[in-house]
Amino acid sequence: MMDDGGLSSLLKNRTLERFLDAEPQSYSEVAGTMAIERVEGKPDAATEGDDYVDDDDGWFSVLTSWIRIVACFLTMMVTTFVWAVIMLVLLPWPYERIRQGNIYGHLTGRLMMLILGNPVKIEGTEYSDKTAIYISNHASPIDIFLIMWLTPTGTVGIAKKEIIWYPLFGQLYVLANHLRIDRSNPTAAIESMKEVARAVVQNNLSLIIFPEGTRSSNGKLLPFKKGFVHLALQTHLPIVPMVMTGTHNAWRKGSLHVRPTPITVKYLPPIRTNDWTEDKINEYVNFVHDIYVEHLPESQKPLISDSQCNGLVLEL
Repeated sequence: MMDDGGLSSLLKNRTLERFLDAEPQSYSEVAGTMAIERVEGKPDAATEGDDYVDDDDGWFSVLTSWIRIVACFLTMMVTTFVWAVIMLVLLPWPYERIRQGNIYGHLTGRLMMLILGNPVKIEGTEYSDKTAIYISNHASPIDIFLIMWLTPTGTVGIAKKEIIWYPLFGQLYVLANHLRIDRSNPTAAIESMKEVARAVVQNNLSLIIFPEGTRSSNGKLLPFKKGFVHLALQTHLPIVPMVMTGTHNAWRKGSLHVRPTPITVKYLPPIRTNDWTEDKINEYVNFVHDIYVEHLPESQKPLISDSQCNGLVLEL
């Protein structure tokens, strides 16, 4: 999970935004090579938060926002401490620690959203309990709370190995048996991905990852990194896209003003990956990226064209 701003500023580090790990191409060019269960009908790009405008920066609005953020911080500190104690008791049982980590996330994430007060509409819940690689666009600290709340039990995140040094939260992350990768160089990153894949397959786990690799500053979709495709190739798990809209308006980068913007989280049908091959990695990345472009509102679509994106491939 991945950038500064909002609650991360209060924590004075990017504790929550380094959990999860780019080259789009035309959807139609590669759709024939993919096996995907499609959504019935034409996707509706409009969402409640797309055209939301709230320019109320008066003292009462700002004060209320600050109170909500401080309440979030204190609530998270309490739940993190409680679950850290639980994890220590469960040290001999690694899978149970993963399960407890998910319970912590479900409770804490839901509490955060209740405190912030944003109305949340959830669609496609029939796809929300699969053993899969869950991916999501990322434009706000709120995305982290939603991911914690909405990913199924048995899901692990992926963070850089340095997360262990983040106060309290980093130690809970490790105690919860979530996975870490070494990003010091491409070779180390690839080997770390292989270890992650082995752990996922052996324990029948799901994964959650942000394929953009960082947080968008304006809500517009960034190019995707390739890590989620490498993991799909090694695990053969389906990919379940989670499309988040409105979060970038609710909590903007560099701001401590949380607005009551309506938010939508939409699970799309699983993308089967059991027949994917390594010689088409770029096509798979482009294909999934184009699915997001198709389902996001205009305000969150990329500014650059597909042809420009093709020159922006980012590695692990």
